[in-house]
Amino acid sequence: MKNIKKSLFAIVSAVLVTANLASFAACGVASGGGEGGGEVDTNKYTYETPDTVEITDVVPYDGSDVTVTFYHTMGANLRAVLDKYIPQFNAMYPNITIDHQQMGDYNGVRDQISKELTAKNSPSIAYCYPDHVALYNKAKAVLTLDSYIESKATVTKDDGTTEIMGLSKEQREDFVLGYYVEGRAYGDDKMYTLPYSKSTEVLYYNKTYFEQKGYEVPKTWDDMEALCKAIKEDPANKNVIPLGYDSEANWFITMTEQMQSPYTSAKKGNHFLFNTEENRAFVKRFSDWYDKGYVITEELNGGYTSDLFAQKSPDKAISYMCIGSSAGASYQCPDPVTDEDGKSSYPFEVGIAMIPQVNPERPKVISQGPSLVLFKKSAQEQAAAWLFAKFLTTTVNLQAEFSMTSGYAPVINSVTNNSVYADFLANADGNAKLQASCVKQTLAQQDAFFVSPAFVGSSQARDAVGLLIQTCFVKNDIGNQSIDTFIANAFEDAIDELVFDFS
Repeated sequence: MKNIKKSLFAIVSAVLVTANLASFAACGVASGGGEGGGEVDTNKYTYETPDTVEITDVVPYDGSDVTVTFYHTMGANLRAVLDKYIPQFNAMYPNITIDHQQMGDYNGVRDQISKELTAKNSPSIAYCYPDHVALYNKAKAVLTLDSYIESKATVTKDDGTTEIMGLSKEQREDFVLGYYVEGRAYGDDKMYTLPYSKSTEVLYYNKTYFEQKGYEVPKTWDDMEALCKAIKEDPANKNVIPLGYDSEANWFITMTEQMQSPYTSAKKGNHFLFNTEENRAFVKRFSDWYDKGYVITEELNGGYTSDLFAQKSPDKAISYMCIGSSAGASYQCPDPVTDEDGKSSYPFEVGIAMIPQVNPERPKVISQGPSLVLFKKSAQEQAAAWLFAKFLTTTVNLQAEFSMTSGYAPVINSVTNNSVYADFLANADGNAKLQASCVKQTLAQQDAFFVSPAFVGSSQARDAVGLLIQTCFVKNDIGNQSIDTFIANAFEDAIDELVFDFS
């Protein structure tokens, strides 16, 4: 095996304490969530470790008494799933104690770990988003996983049988590729994370209304524009905004991916690449949609646009379409109503489809949801944490039950071998099973997933492009400027601020 020099654990820089990294929104709500944009090229990466990554021998777990600390964001229902499966792990490795702790939301996980790293401490393993990993790695605290994935060393389980420390070819190739390669989103080809549970964005639409009007579900943004125009011009629609988009940042980032135009780069040098003619053009186009009343976004609506779609706020406008997280189906479903006879029914049926595309032959949708990051610890704690991460991500029944409970999609394809999960998907139909329908749609579009380059500053880039959408839609203080000049200046200001903060 090739050897590499071990990185010395660096003292955490002030960046770790003072960087105002905006965390991703929790993906289990109506928001589009947080991970964002650019791309790790899934055509470049495969399940194999790139030749550019050097591998070193790892110390296998030897049966020692070890405590693995796991920080996450799980609520009571998901912690119950985890607690159900930990005894199965302990049946194999009884001397590994799993201490799992909820740290509030993703901000809470990140902030707690940031505090601990300043004292050269950390959990063994944690929920993460790519930006968090880039931040932790400023302290050289993240354990890269390539050597563990490739390890052929054997470890003995409590029943006397053995398994290899690493991932078998079959285990590797069971992962959804788009999720798996997210772990290489850091600009150096190394594997920093394993996917745990995922979501994406989908188009929710009022299926009942569409059927009444004979409308087709839009497959492209041109289709969407024509449909919004038709809905807006219908005299019956006096208080309608046809489309809501829950995340301005996701919209911008997804468009750059669909158009194959620049967004950001994790490579050294200029990280912030999104000030291009192509990007300014699509922002101008959607700004015109906003002016015509075709679209509203979360920040401009003052809350998730699912409120308009599900008609939970009758004092607001309504919408017939909403683009939001696949894990937030419950927020998109209208409340049942009861008639005079006491019969309960939904005011309309919700349909689910892929979001519109620039090129339907090359579809792209954002990949969202937590991954697992491991930290540099003692050799035995690292080995134990790796075995637990491997267990969490490759155990079929655990992945299936977690998906059915959370509404997130599993990260391995073999969950279809679970008969209960197969029924869960087969019976996904109608509002009562809308979350299952979202999981089914997520799995159906897995070949279209993209993930973003991650670096210190990528979270601020995400915030910047989200604010660009808002700025260019509202157009305050435009004065005598042309719309082109106003948008160009807004892009330039966003880039200048990012470069100043992270140069």
